[in-house]
Amino acid sequence: MKFSGIQKTSLIDFPKRIASVLFTPGCNLRCPFCHNWRIVVDPKPPFLQEEVALKILESRRKYVDSVVVTGGEPTMHKELPKFLRKLKEEGFGVKLDTNGFYPQVLEECLQYVDYVALDVKTSLGKYARLGAKDTAPLLHTIEILKTGKVDYEFRTTVVPSFVDTEDITKIGEMVHGAKTFAFQQFIPEDTLDKNLKTLKLYPPETIANYAETMGKYAEKTVLRI
Repeated sequence: MKFSGIQKTSLIDFPKRIASVLFTPGCNLRCPFCHNWRIVVDPKPPFLQEEVALKILESRRKYVDSVVVTGGEPTMHKELPKFLRKLKEEGFGVKLDTNGFYPQVLEECLQYVDYVALDVKTSLGKYARLGAKDTAPLLHTIEILKTGKVDYEFRTTVVPSFVDTEDITKIGEMVHGAKTFAFQQFIPEDTLDKNLKTLKLYPPETIANYAETMGKYAEKTVLRI
């Protein structure tokens, strides 16, 4: 595998763990609110090769105990399961971030991961605005995680016009029976669509109300606002 970059230390990307974060290039979606749009739209070298990434991680072992693989979209890369297996064999905790559109690759990965974060970006009817023509793979991924044994969370970044009040119930119906659902505040900085920089954000109490509604569908809700 190759990576667009590495964040050597993160205290927030893997619940209750100190982790390094690897970013994979490319993505099947074009979310206007994407912050990693440079590695999505036009990933450019120099890339971090797998062997070098593993050496860096090994050198950081006394500082971190886990690795997060994010993107872009990691599960676009068919070699991902083999790389995650190497991380597990080296004794790292492994978290995978995904948009859920490659369920077959995800299934191959699950035996090598400790935690999965699935981005549920909006209600199904609005996914076309993100570049998705078919949401069936996403629904398949949701069921894989809900019925599987790997710890997971579903999460939504609350971007006005992409996630509104009427979307919350629709999202809840998509994930009904979920273990954990997290809401994240949108940060309107350096996004793919520059017009979002002036977007008026939802106040914290609105997002808290969304979480209360989601409590009807998920066992636990989390606020990151």
